[in-house]
Amino acid sequence: MRFVVALTGASGQIYGFRIVEKLSKIGEVYTIVSKTAKKIAEIEGLNVEELKKLSTKFYEEDEITAPISSGSFKHDGMVIAPCSVKTASSIAYGVTDNLITRSADVTLKEKRKLILLIRETPLHLGHLKTLVRLAEIGAIIMPPVPAFYIKPKTIDDLIDHTVCRVLDLLGLEVECKRWGLQV
Repeated sequence: MRFVVALTGASGQIYGFRIVEKLSKIGEVYTIVSKTAKKIAEIEGLNVEELKKLSTKFYEEDEITAPISSGSFKHDGMVIAPCSVKTASSIAYGVTDNLITRSADVTLKEKRKLILLIRETPLHLGHLKTLVRLAEIGAIIMPPVPAFYIKPKTIDDLIDHTVCRVLDLLGLEVECKRWGLQV
């Protein structure tokens, strides 16, 4: 299996890191990291070099001619985690000026899954209209909202539950805590 994962400039870089970690155990992972995501990852205590090691192939956002920017590159889904409102807006309105937005645009046009972990709050009407537009063109909008029914003991429990839900949306069979079940 092949997956594309992109990290953009918003807090919550751990989501992208953890998704790459989990997917790398299942198949190939083609990772794209924006310049701002690198800065925020460092602020949040994460090492992008570790992400590179987990990735089948690692790309900078300006590598617009990378194979993943083409519809002929088949994959099983793309996740942008975290997804900034800037990136979401670019995708919603067809602004494909970097590898992340180009790959997302191609994912949508090829009718593949595109999951966006939007990291913004509160949302104004412009943000909401952007999210509606994304949903209308086929993106899956998934803000990383914590689930307390899993009775989390750590922040990692909350992160892992969100990551588990992302993997569910990609159609993967994974074990995780679910409503009414303690796995």
